[in-house]
Amino acid sequence: MLSWKTVCWSLGLTTAFSFILCVVWGLITPDALHMHGFLEQVLPAFRWLSPGTFVLGLIESFLWGFYGGIVFVPIYNFLQKRWG
Repeated sequence: MLSWKTVCWSLGLTTAFSFILCVVWGLITPDALHMHGFLEQVLPAFRWLSPGTFVLGLIESFLWGFYGGIVFVPIYNFLQKRWG
């Protein structure tokens, strides 16, 4: 059985860290290699790049990961009980 708290926080922190890596990548590479178009599509209200939108994107990224944990844990636990 998976722990909600552990999985949700792990996924949230992973997606937040990935967001930071994408922003750093976008700052050090040419425009043709940026991820800002993708980030603007998947993170509501995120626009490339100001301190306010960076914080907003970081929070939204964390919440997407946390949401993934909320969806994944009960499905995994149900299947583990049924087939495990």
